Amino acid sequence: MVNNNSSAYERDLDKQAANFSSLSPLSFLERAAAVYPNRAAMVHGPVRRNWAETYQRCQQMASALSKQGIGKGDTVSIIAPNIPEHFELHFAVPMCGAVLNAINIRLDAESFSFILKHAETKVLFVDKEFGEVVNEALAKLDEKPLVIGIDDPTWTSGELLGELDYEAFLDKGDAQYDWQLPGDEWDAITLNYTSGTTGDPKGVVYHHRGAYLNAISNAVSWGMGQHPVYLWTLPMFHCNGWCFPWTVAAMAGVNVCLRQVRPDAIYELIKAEKVGYFCGAPIVLNMLNNAPDSMKDGIEHQVKVMTAGAAPPAAVIEGMESMGFEVTHVYGLTETYGPSVVCAWHDEWNDQPLEEKAKLKARQGVRAPMLDGLMVADPTTLQPVARDGKTLGEIFMRGNLVMKGYLKNPATTAKSFDGGWFHSGDLAVWHEDGYIEIKDRSKDIIISGGENISSIEVEDVLYRHPMIAEAAVVAMADDKWGETPCAFVTLKDGEDCTEQDIIDFCREHLARFKAPSRVVFGGLPKTSTGKIRKFELRDRANED
Repeated sequence: MVNNNSSAYERDLDKQAANFSSLSPLSFLERAAAVYPNRAAMVHGPVRRNWAETYQRCQQMASALSKQGIGKGDTVSIIAPNIPEHFELHFAVPMCGAVLNAINIRLDAESFSFILKHAETKVLFVDKEFGEVVNEALAKLDEKPLVIGIDDPTWTSGELLGELDYEAFLDKGDAQYDWQLPGDEWDAITLNYTSGTTGDPKGVVYHHRGAYLNAISNAVSWGMGQHPVYLWTLPMFHCNGWCFPWTVAAMAGVNVCLRQVRPDAIYELIKAEKVGYFCGAPIVLNMLNNAPDSMKDGIEHQVKVMTAGAAPPAAVIEGMESMGFEVTHVYGLTETYGPSVVCAWHDEWNDQPLEEKAKLKARQGVRAPMLDGLMVADPTTLQPVARDGKTLGEIFMRGNLVMKGYLKNPATTAKSFDGGWFHSGDLAVWHEDGYIEIKDRSKDIIISGGENISSIEVEDVLYRHPMIAEAAVVAMADDKWGETPCAFVTLKDGEDCTEQDIIDFCREHLARFKAPSRVVFGGLPKTSTGKIRKFELRDRANED
């Protein structure tokens, strides 16, 4: 009997090996090695490797892990800075079917041990810089993973852990290892833990499909051509370096490694290696803005900068662009593979004054090429807010650039996906042109006398003060108003001003009730990715 319910487009047109394969960024590495085997892939001090050599090392490491019994569903963790081994494991681990867990290098022993236990890590790669603290973490575990030390020759101190070092373990593998793409693109590829500022960190699970699509989305949204020279200022442990290990492989580019984010090293490598692209949080851009002019001299080529991680003050973007750097502002979360929203530029904005262009670029923007859905909506009803640039709502996303969910945490996964959208927890307005603009995290909004005050708006004004290098604003309890803004500022070297000077400056540029009622001078606590730890500042502001 003929099945009349199926159309001609569904009969005898089945998915098969000839016309379908799972999307995985592993294919980018194989293509780069096949098409551009002799092009530079890796730069790290004296190390120079091409794509053929890099691919072979990844194959060999995948084989060594497989011979160790590591396969699908197993977790392999790494604690290391931005070095070649970290890049290689982004491919080698999933090539043997396992899941890579890149861990924040600035965590303490307690946090390391929690993650290793929760992830059920089978193999742990550790750079010798972190040997001592990792040893403390391992001592807290009843079941310990196999530990492999990384002996980076550019770092001379530390404690090398493990039964073998990276190169000795690599030698156990077969350079012609016959790895396979995942049978299902929904298979997990990496595990990333959130910062855990309000309790134990949550394990965010990425799949091959999302990693593939966001890698391409990065290149498209940034206008990245073939063979980019990319400087690793962004930690590879942070959302897998915003998926850029896979992006650089897709574009057969050059990975210029950087162990420590210092302005002198960044400017030196930009000039020496002709770096054309790098990513960083606004705090990194601000550091580069405030570097001595002597460091900045000699850059004679176009450099593109992608920034995210915290809402960047327009003054910081303006500072970078005044030096000739082209800034692209993106937005996302660990749960969205890093950047999933981009402040896409329009040619008609080119004639705007630099200050106005910086304000436009400070908006978070619109959905990136591979994100399916983005809206600002009421967090309870999920009804979109008016596109008036004023009505506050929560940012929601959905589609292929949203995580699989939280590892071993079904209740939190279900809550974050309630209503068929991912709940970001970020509060924003929606402009008439469709661009979203963050006003605060839901927990960071300041409610003073019943009025909402955006800490980001106040910070933007503070960054325009000529003597201020860094600033953060949090809510401080107030008997009369409920809450008022409290500003924490770091002055530029050699500068001096009073609390009242700063309050008066804010009152000149803001509604009076939005100006800080208190200013605290000193350094600001930060996460390893450059975000200011506002929860610590809130505690300090309310200690008295």
